[in-house]
Amino acid sequence: MAFESLSDKLSAAFKRLRGKGRLTEADVKEAMREVKLALLEADVNFKVVKDFVKKVTERATGADVLESLSPAQMVIKIVDEELTSLMGSENQKLNISSKSPSVVMLVGLQGAGKTTNGAKLAGYMRKQGKNPLLVACDVYRPAAIQQLETVGKQLGIPVFQMGQGDPVEIAKAGVEYARKHGNDLVFLDTAGRLHIDEALMQELQNIKAAVEPAEILLVIDAMIGQDAVATATTFDEMLDITGVMLTKLDGDARGGAALSIKALTGKPIKFAGIGEKLDQIEPFHPDRMANRILGMGDVLTLIEKAEQAFDEKKAEEMAERLRQNKFTLTDYYDQLQQLKGMGSLQDVAGMIPGMDAKALQGANIDEKAMGRIEAIILSMTPYERENPAVLNASRKKRIATGSGTSVVEINRLLKQYDMMQNLTRQLTNMGKRRKGKKGLAGMGNLGGLFGGKMGF
Repeated sequence: MAFESLSDKLSAAFKRLRGKGRLTEADVKEAMREVKLALLEADVNFKVVKDFVKKVTERATGADVLESLSPAQMVIKIVDEELTSLMGSENQKLNISSKSPSVVMLVGLQGAGKTTNGAKLAGYMRKQGKNPLLVACDVYRPAAIQQLETVGKQLGIPVFQMGQGDPVEIAKAGVEYARKHGNDLVFLDTAGRLHIDEALMQELQNIKAAVEPAEILLVIDAMIGQDAVATATTFDEMLDITGVMLTKLDGDARGGAALSIKALTGKPIKFAGIGEKLDQIEPFHPDRMANRILGMGDVLTLIEKAEQAFDEKKAEEMAERLRQNKFTLTDYYDQLQQLKGMGSLQDVAGMIPGMDAKALQGANIDEKAMGRIEAIILSMTPYERENPAVLNASRKKRIATGSGTSVVEINRLLKQYDMMQNLTRQLTNMGKRRKGKKGLAGMGNLGGLFGGKMGF
């Protein structure tokens, strides 16, 4: 999980503060020393760390904080606010031109995940009502065009390519193609290099001059730490980038890139790639990321994931069935599939305030586990699926034989079914909840639902 090490170290520092009834200035400064070390170990730029710690210390040693009824909570609140400010305060949306098609130019070094994540972004924007076109302008990297066509096909997004031609002419032709075919958003997948060179920058400048993009989005690997700042600075100086997309934020990202780029370049992080699947991309919200880093959860993102994963009509039907206490094993399987669409259980747990995602290490629902669940459920009679309580020892033995599993696995499934009944009650109505509403009824009860593994 991204920022896991940083989050652990900050949590340890604040735990010591919470253990004190009253705080002194010395207590705050000691905690800030630990925060400083945690940020430096996370590969955050030294200047950024120095300025951050100075601001927090000045605010946290004020009389109104030290003399408050809960000084430790006040200090954590200040750190949360300053972390949010450090990363840009609020989410910045993609720039969309008033004239169609609007052009987004994707730039970055080779290996950052530009092609795949550019396609992910196109897929995300299609869900927002846009009609995107991908244009293959990387004519140098072997199989770059084929890769773009492959991910485009998987997402159902058209790809324009002219083979190994002039990237500037391809970009111009791609925009014209979009204009004629009703595509209102064009993503240019440009070439990258293993390092920045004059030829690369000149080509990108020529493309920019030819198509006048509304957005120049720099794609950066979150795992390269402070090096990301140098890369962003150079691209910004040469191209005047409008924003950044961080990739591989689900990996061993120590946090340096996310916490340094905005502070040193002034350019906002707009999107983050959070996994290998083509739907694993999300807008970058500084306030939500700060909450995750401090172990405070991210309920709003959890709601949005639920909105995407849970079909509203099915949610209505399921809510009614739950009210009537008619949640069956067939329903269980359907809901498990939708829950799976929200991502790994570790990710979901990490968004619940107070939930320890480490407890779910290795608890992903994999395809093999889903196959065994399906085999077990389909080996039951319709009556058994509707009435799981009738599953006695002899019935379980018959089902185990028919599904190629064991009675132990059937018992585990039934236990998970009971857990899923409770979990579904919490999630089926999430799609109706909108950003800005305070709290989630019953969310505090979700913690107890993640004690066991959901796979076999």
